Amino acid sequence: MARLLIVGGFLAAIFWVYSIVDCAVQPQTRHRGVSKGIWIAIVALVPVIGGVLWFTLGRRRANDDGGAIRIVAPDDDPQFLRSISKSEQDARIRRLEEELARLDDETDDGPASDSTAPDTRP
Repeated sequence: MARLLIVGGFLAAIFWVYSIVDCAVQPQTRHRGVSKGIWIAIVALVPVIGGVLWFTLGRRRANDDGGAIRIVAPDDDPQFLRSISKSEQDARIRRLEEELARLDDETDDGPASDSTAPDTRP
């Protein structure tokens, strides 16, 4: 029984320290409810229960955007992709391919560094 209490106390201490550190390193925007300082005080003063409260109530998850507007790129937006016609898509692809070919020609025709050419610098 004594071993169980020692192991349980050790695990509670590790959880307590982890909770304090996790609460302290989270940005201000990832805290729900009260401010960051109050959450640190709750976790520090009420060791195990404060940590449980922090992880269940206070910490905002990465997927919990709180009603923020999510910006989607046009090529990832199905509504946008349905709104453009096939001919517009083909024309845009053709323009991009022509621009890419032009850029390839510019880099191929550019001045090549010839190591056999004499150095004309003063």
